[in-house]
Amino acid sequence: MATTKDYRDFILEQLNILDNITCKSMMGEYLLYYNGILFGGIYDDRLLIKIVDSNKKYNMQESIPYESAKPMYFVDDVDNQEVLRDIVLDTCKDLKK
Repeated sequence: MATTKDYRDFILEQLNILDNITCKSMMGEYLLYYNGILFGGIYDDRLLIKIVDSNKKYNMQESIPYESAKPMYFVDDVDNQEVLRDIVLDTCKDLKK
């Protein structure tokens, strides 16, 4: 099942608290970047974030974005923009090292 454009638009609206968020379409799903850093994606109407040490404190569940992919964290509280911002910033902090 591919991600709906409505869900993509909703996630991008929730992420508008951050500058420099970009979204690239890939085979019916969407890759998400912050300041050019790939931090996650939208897969089957789910926001998934790469697993790094600094985002483990959010106690998110692991999920597989697609068959044979590495596990990622599933962000289930996408309504809370402040927490979402913190998750993205913490994730990207580790990814740019």
